[in-house]
Amino acid sequence: MQEKTQGRGVWSTKAGFILAAAGSAIGLGNIWRFPYVTGQNGGAAFVLIYILCVICIGLPVMIAELSIGRRSQLNPVGAFRKLAPGSPWVAVGMIGVATGIGILSYYSVVAGWTVGYFFKTVAGDFSRFITSDTSGQIFNSFVRNPTAAIGFLFLFLVLTAAVVMGGVAKGIERWSRILMPALFILLILLTIRSVTLPNAGEGLSFYLKPDFSKITAGTIGKALGQALFSLSLGMGAMITYGSYIARKENIPVAAGYVCLFDTLIAIIAGLMTFPALFAMGLRPDASGPGLVFVLLPTIFAKMPGGFIFGAGFFLLLTLAALTSTISLLEVAVSYMVDEWKWKRLRAVVLMSGLAFIIGIPSALSQGASQWLSSLPLVHLSFLDLANVLLGNYSLTVGAFLIAIFVAYKWGIKSTRQEIEAEGNVFHFGRIWSFLIRFICPVAILIIFIYIIITGDFF
Repeated sequence: MQEKTQGRGVWSTKAGFILAAAGSAIGLGNIWRFPYVTGQNGGAAFVLIYILCVICIGLPVMIAELSIGRRSQLNPVGAFRKLAPGSPWVAVGMIGVATGIGILSYYSVVAGWTVGYFFKTVAGDFSRFITSDTSGQIFNSFVRNPTAAIGFLFLFLVLTAAVVMGGVAKGIERWSRILMPALFILLILLTIRSVTLPNAGEGLSFYLKPDFSKITAGTIGKALGQALFSLSLGMGAMITYGSYIARKENIPVAAGYVCLFDTLIAIIAGLMTFPALFAMGLRPDASGPGLVFVLLPTIFAKMPGGFIFGAGFFLLLTLAALTSTISLLEVAVSYMVDEWKWKRLRAVVLMSGLAFIIGIPSALSQGASQWLSSLPLVHLSFLDLANVLLGNYSLTVGAFLIAIFVAYKWGIKSTRQEIEAEGNVFHFGRIWSFLIRFICPVAILIIFIYIIITGDFF
């Protein structure tokens, strides 16, 4: 393990950091949300716009966040306090920490469903005679069971806490080295099975042959939103992970690998999903939760070897969710260790406990509690409302402010000096400077205005 800076742990290798950061970005959104949004927005044409958004928006903002983290060697709150002392910019870090815990609370509810469905698949709950209606009844019964909903939420947070408790190199990095390759291998195997199904060609055509007539302003907005949120930007996760990077590492190269892996996983997930959907005569624009927990079990049940395919798929979702919840918890843990001087064990236990308490209303809001299932005035469940406020608005604001901070407060010159530390070469520095100053803030602002005016929460 490399030398520590100011008593902080660091990634022991460049590969370890890349796998951990990619794990933060790769989550449930890549496996089921990306195919669902793609299906609603024209297939292949949406994918091309999404890739463009990752390159022009996601990558520049990620470089900015990692640079803030490494320069400060602190959590999001401490980073802004150090780089802009005595200014209101510290509030951006506070928003990031609060957002991370909030997202962790409801994200772990859905992640708990994946664990439950893995066990249900292994137990043989989905027979070959199952239909979409009966599968829907099974799902509704599962999420409306308060014991199961809260129990799996607790179980998933325990798994997350166990990894984060090990620290940077011995916890997050070590398990990312195991989980990320396992996730990739499972996804490849499931994709091979999907594309070899009878009549899978129609799904491949929908996914790989662009029809640009289906592109609208809303399509572009959703592609940008998917890119921004998929890469874990705007909540301080990459600032936190960046604070553990050794100065000799090349930040743009590392960020490029993270964006590449995240996008690759999303694209492969589409290759896994659409051939199977079309092979079974199902619509490509099925809703996210329905696609995974209602429709796919009916597909698995009718496939040769569907038992193995189904169990592998939900194991895949569990691994993807875990690599993301690790980074969400680490944001708050890093803050408590740096700013409050807590021991890591205490910080992990109390912050994961806080996420569990906050997550209970989300766990009960899918039918276990009638009031939480449809909150007055907003007519959304507690989980849906949390996703709107934290997963959409808060992250969008955070990413916008980080771009503004790097471009106009901390400054392009200071950022590039950090990026080019110890002789590192920033080959596309001028292009990045232009993107972070003009393109990124404007594009993110457009997305924010778009979701407010249209009410379309991605």
